[in-house]
Amino acid sequence: MDKTPQTTIIGLKELRDRLSEYIEGVEEGKSFIVVKHSKPVFRMTPVEEDELWEPVVDFTAIKPGGIDINDILSRL
Repeated sequence: MDKTPQTTIIGLKELRDRLSEYIEGVEEGKSFIVVKHSKPVFRMTPVEEDELWEPVVDFTAIKPGGIDINDILSRL
């Protein structure tokens, strides 16, 4: 049996009117395809664990107070 969650199709206006409800739905694992004038525009899906943001460098660990952005940019 396929355990892929069902994707619900919603209109753009409905998304605007009930945005917080749809965000909660995504947080619960639901997926939505948003359509405008009956054409798909984008998909809202939960972020998978392996798709999480890349860790960033903690510049305060390198130098207390951080590093001056101009110093970093000058080295690129």
